[in-house]
Amino acid sequence: MPANPARAWFAACCLALALAACKANSPQPQVQAPPPPARANGVTPAGFQLPEGSGCSADISRWQAIQQNDLQTGHVNKAVYDQIQSETAAAAAACQAGRGAEASAMVRASRARHGYPGG
Repeated sequence: MPANPARAWFAACCLALALAACKANSPQPQVQAPPPPARANGVTPAGFQLPEGSGCSADISRWQAIQQNDLQTGHVNKAVYDQIQSETAAAAAACQAGRGAEASAMVRASRARHGYPGG
């Protein structure tokens, strides 16, 4: 006995609607923009150079540059960075007051206190 064409057409339409309903309820994939390129955590940038010079102001500048780099690369946390900045400010005040040897000694003490080799 041949199949009823109307019945086959009706079944095909029901199946198509059912599949369309399933597809409509499924979540659509979200297209996200790639994140912006970030500085690799833990890696000093290729062009990083310590300030040059001599005397207490150069010692302080180099120590500040090291700390800024270490904060940006994740080698030092913000609380330790803030403590070192406070120590550096005291050394800068001594340097500006003409006590260069004392200021350089303060930088060396800060470096030793925080586990950095002498500089």
